[in-house]
Amino acid sequence: MTVGFAYSPALDAYDLGPGHPFRPERVSLTAALLADYGVLGPGALAPLTFDPATPDALLRVHDEEYLRAVRAASHAPGSWPGGRGIGPGDTPAFAGMHEASAAIAGATCAALSRVLEGRHDRAFAPAGGLHHAHRERAAGFCVYNDVAIAIAAALERDPGLRVCYLDIDAHHGDGVQEAFYQEPRVLTISLHEDGRYLYPGTGSWRERGAGPGTGTVLNLPMPPYADDRCYLYAFEQAVAPAVRAFAPGILVTQNGADGHWSDPLTTLGLTIQGYEALYARITTLADETCGGRIVACGGGGYSWLTVVPRIWTLLAASLLEHDLPDELPDAWRQRVREVGGDPPTHLRHDPGPTLDDETRERVWHDTGLMLRQALAG
Repeated sequence: MTVGFAYSPALDAYDLGPGHPFRPERVSLTAALLADYGVLGPGALAPLTFDPATPDALLRVHDEEYLRAVRAASHAPGSWPGGRGIGPGDTPAFAGMHEASAAIAGATCAALSRVLEGRHDRAFAPAGGLHHAHRERAAGFCVYNDVAIAIAAALERDPGLRVCYLDIDAHHGDGVQEAFYQEPRVLTISLHEDGRYLYPGTGSWRERGAGPGTGTVLNLPMPPYADDRCYLYAFEQAVAPAVRAFAPGILVTQNGADGHWSDPLTTLGLTIQGYEALYARITTLADETCGGRIVACGGGGYSWLTVVPRIWTLLAASLLEHDLPDELPDAWRQRVREVGGDPPTHLRHDPGPTLDDETRERVWHDTGLMLRQALAG
């Protein structure tokens, strides 16, 4: 299995500022852990080259006035008056914002094109997955919607292509859904914490697509505290049948790690072992439906020092079909200590959430109810 790795340290320039929860270290520490495990390089995760997304590529998803606003905010962040979703709050302006965002979009575009060209079986773009950016505004820490840009470019190159976009971030993939809401060639599936309790407040099972895209949107809003059992059940009952029925040519995934029970911004109950089990099912489903072709992106994740890098390392291992040793490399543990973390000794170590039996049963019941609603449509 040949897997491309669309990352360079230059992508760490996507930095929303000191104290902001969306840290570039979640990506750089992932790359460091993969390197310390010895899976970067020929025969494993093969680094692939990429250029920043061009203006034409960005304009497939974003409007021209928004691009001008991003450039203006990027070049003079201190005097940016705010607007277009850029400013104090979720997505502050920073120097080089346009260039950093275009570079991430270019990485995801390169990952998808290389897999479609047959140069790699799969690809991993860990800095990608900025799924909240909209056509005319930034949102939710996201400036350019790299995933939507890459999919739009692929559809333009091959009008007969069918893409399944699967998003397991704790937050609804609203920007990608919006971009393809009327597009019958793209199936968008999002498992996320119910929007009644979490940003961005969208992603109801009632959102099904429109016009020629009616029926090509599947939202699975999970109840708070939904755990491994709930997610795996939703995958088997809803995700896998939908993907099989759609028969895509490729699977593009957004793998936000903020569904983990320790995440400070969400209220879900996934464990590291649960993520590993989900990844195994995703790769098996890709083997069954689209010749194993997957492009995996990163996304959110705010337990960024010790949790997100381990989850995404297991994602990479799943793409590679490698079984990594459970003992974490000493070199990586030292890196984490140097930036203020307290690393565990094992890759899969995870005590899991502490929930009483009554809460677990209520969450299980609510998951079943949500699935019945979503599948009834």
